Amino acid sequence: MTAPGHVSVLLDQVIAALGPRAGETLVDATFGGGGYSAGLLDAADCCVLALDRDPEAVVRGRDIAARYPGRLTVVEGRFSGLGDAVSRYVAGTVDGVVFDLGVSSFQLDELERGFSFRHDGPLDMRMGGDGRSAADAVNHLTEVELADLIGRLGEERRARAVARAIVAARRAAPVARTSELAEIVRGVVRRSPDGIDPATRTFQALRLWVNDELGELEQGLVAAEAVLREGGRLVVVAFHSLEDRIVKRFLTERSGAAANPSRHMPVATSGPAPTFRVVSRKPLGPTDDEIADNPRARSARLRVAVRTDAPAWRDAA
Repeated sequence: MTAPGHVSVLLDQVIAALGPRAGETLVDATFGGGGYSAGLLDAADCCVLALDRDPEAVVRGRDIAARYPGRLTVVEGRFSGLGDAVSRYVAGTVDGVVFDLGVSSFQLDELERGFSFRHDGPLDMRMGGDGRSAADAVNHLTEVELADLIGRLGEERRARAVARAIVAARRAAPVARTSELAEIVRGVVRRSPDGIDPATRTFQALRLWVNDELGELEQGLVAAEAVLREGGRLVVVAFHSLEDRIVKRFLTERSGAAANPSRHMPVATSGPAPTFRVVSRKPLGPTDDEIADNPRARSARLRVAVRTDAPAWRDAA
């Protein structure tokens, strides 16, 4: 059973890809509402170490852990801390690691967290409650810095116009609310034919910047490579192209499938041995039925790889 109000994306596919067995230990690197953790624990007599950088998710996890005595440990932590958490709570390597890179329903639905442009709330977006907020970015970065952030992390083609409008608005008063920022963006970006809100890409960019989500993902994948045993499974659910590109590039490199830089150059034969075998080059997506039941699943992409016996690249260097 998961926390009420939470629907895990691609749950059946994630459990099938991890294939938990009795006696195994798996890591749920994004506990959220506990969907993957509970699914794994229900599927086999295994143990789960779950991480989440959101203290509120860790508190919710205590109730779920009580239903699985001695089998579920929920701790506060980021992807970059995965290796340290495994060292502290697990004796040795683990049998599987899953990353869910989406924002949890709780964070989107809690107005005071400031993640959603659909409802008014303080412009915050911090998953862990510490560090810089979205309001800090909007009110203190220069116009050039804002345009770069929104263009690079939001892939917003009108990034310069959005940045210009934000700077103009904050001359009158600081932009402090999600509704204020959403209206500023909607004033310079047209609604797309598919109906996606014009504020979507700007809010995505700010959330990624505030939480350093792409940097954390890169560090988390390297940490997973280090803690997985031979035959261990790595499962990642991404929700937009920037995340999926990092995962795809990591697995391409680590599986030895990176393209030769030039057909005129000899094929590279040196370098570390592949640490992963990619199960399917094409990512799995949700079914039409899942999208109908949970529209937030529509952009999900799942990639799976199996650890080889080669040393982690940072150990082999």
